[in-house]
Amino acid sequence: MVQKYQSPVRVYKYPFELVMAAYEKRFPTCPEIPVFLGSEILHESRSEDGAIHVVERSCKLNVDAPRLLKKIAGVDYVFFIQKNTVNWRERTLRIEAHNETFASRVVVRETCSYSVHPENEEWTCFEQSASLDIKSFFGFESTVEKIAMKQYTSNIKRGKEVIEHYLKELISQGITFIPRWSPPAAKEERAAAVGRAPGAILDPGAAGACSELCFLPAADKLDADYIERYLGQLSPMQESCLIRLRQWLQETHKGKIPKDEHILRFLRARDFNIDKAREMLCQSLAWRKQYQVDFILQSWRPPALLQEYYTGGWHYQDKDGRPLYILRLGQMDTKGLVKALGEESLLRHVLSINEEGQKRCEENTNIFGRPITSWTCLVDLEGLNMRHLWRPGVKALLRIIEVVEDNYPETLGRLLIVRAPRVFPVLWTLVSPFINENTRQKFLIYSGNNYQGSGGLVDYVDKDVIPDFLGGECMCTVSEGGLVPKSLYQTEDEPENSDHIRLWTETIYHSASVLKGAPHEVQILEGESVITWDFDILKGDVVFSLFHSKRAPEPSHKEATSPSPSAAGDNVQLIDKTWVLGVDYSRVESPLVCREGESIQGSHVTRWPGFYILQWRMHGPLPCSSSSLPRVDDVLASLQGSSHKCKLIYYYEVLASKDFRNASLQSCLFL
Repeated sequence: MVQKYQSPVRVYKYPFELVMAAYEKRFPTCPEIPVFLGSEILHESRSEDGAIHVVERSCKLNVDAPRLLKKIAGVDYVFFIQKNTVNWRERTLRIEAHNETFASRVVVRETCSYSVHPENEEWTCFEQSASLDIKSFFGFESTVEKIAMKQYTSNIKRGKEVIEHYLKELISQGITFIPRWSPPAAKEERAAAVGRAPGAILDPGAAGACSELCFLPAADKLDADYIERYLGQLSPMQESCLIRLRQWLQETHKGKIPKDEHILRFLRARDFNIDKAREMLCQSLAWRKQYQVDFILQSWRPPALLQEYYTGGWHYQDKDGRPLYILRLGQMDTKGLVKALGEESLLRHVLSINEEGQKRCEENTNIFGRPITSWTCLVDLEGLNMRHLWRPGVKALLRIIEVVEDNYPETLGRLLIVRAPRVFPVLWTLVSPFINENTRQKFLIYSGNNYQGSGGLVDYVDKDVIPDFLGGECMCTVSEGGLVPKSLYQTEDEPENSDHIRLWTETIYHSASVLKGAPHEVQILEGESVITWDFDILKGDVVFSLFHSKRAPEPSHKEATSPSPSAAGDNVQLIDKTWVLGVDYSRVESPLVCREGESIQGSHVTRWPGFYILQWRMHGPLPCSSSSLPRVDDVLASLQGSSHKCKLIYYYEVLASKDFRNASLQSCLFL
């Protein structure tokens, strides 16, 4: 595999001619670069007017490699051929180098250039690129590659320091100006006018005016100081990966490309493997374009219900300057939010939080004067219980985690979990496999009151920022949540009101109408497995049953005894009226009367292959004997039944028996 390197642009706030004088001090030997043992000029030429100067050298290098490897290779030193071409008219220097030693086994090529800054002709830019291709090396290809890359990257930093060293040396000698090249006739006239020899170095007066190396943007390329200031400390190879991926995006994505910190997050998520980072980033860019995520902060307005019951919000920043997001998960009715708003609204809200987080990171970078590329999340689990382990809710959570992991990698700097209850390990077991290993390492979990005192929150968050509900003095405006009223639950005939392209193409819950004389039924074809269900009765009372049949039902939308035939639009019947109970099908779960407002969860272990049918039918009063009075519940149900329609939302899932753990095998009722 060919290893490549591309440097950022480094800008010296010195004229090109002065930088060239500093560069020439590196030859024929340079004590400042220990591995560079010396050089010999092989060829030198100049153009007639002196504008072009070409020098070809043989350079001797000492390689820091194990003695055994040197002995096997039969060499103590390696030689490179370096060709320097200076164009004084254009004010450029192009350096081309390749290895002479082991040229048939290893191919090393390097290209460097010095040129005038495009926005200020008194400054000089430097760029460097290289490639390494090890074809064969006595079976030590991997070792040689590591040695070569390590030594090369260390010399990159040293090379910057050497130029700076010689620039300061020139300035200390009073040399701060070297005249630009001009044609011979003009040069003689100018020299005669001021009474000096052509090419003399003069103007020692401004020594110290530009006494340090600085880095400024050049054209549309990254420069070293920008990277350090806004992106953080990167190794030379990490800088190279960022620049190469950025260049590829500029060439292939003619439109707007992501910000540099966004590109860097994907590189970090893939350990700076360019191919893997490019694949991940391109998929994310296509996703953002398809669902118009770039405009979500302008277009998304959280519904009032979400603002009232979603227990999360931004709250100052942590000690490292990262934006701090607080989530009171234990106080949140996740089940109610999913049923009232749908998965689409929750996902879009989470995405808006991530977009806002990136925006706040940029703002804090400018405020604190250092790179801040991630945020901290403080999660309070007080109140977490089995209700939060509701399977459809966990499934929705895992889907949201998947979307965030794929499109917002390396945005979470730290996750502080406090007041974790005993039920937390169960939730963690379900969720952790879907979280990237790099992300999991950022989790800090405190049970009980362990978050208080040394080693707790005060190590990461200033005391005056710790929220009041965690014992701090800072008033926190995050919603306290509460149970979402069931009257606000959604059905499919009351879809989410949104003009956006749907991010969530599949909904967890289905809605159904149960009509008088027309139950709603769902077919499941299974053998040895576990059927689980979860449903809410939104209107009226129904009777839930589970049947088994060896015959294949034929789905049909049948007319019901209803004033409006269209009312049966979301009503499906499977059990034919000609079927006989006990002959064509059998009951495998006892009928369960479900009242309006109730939430029902249950499961059944299948025993026989064939077809299982979930049925909801309208509940009516049972015939009573002459000696007994009708029950109050039955009277109320009969009055309610006059509407001829019940409504419910339901979810079901079929699990393999081996995957079903820690769940009741009988129907259970949760109000």
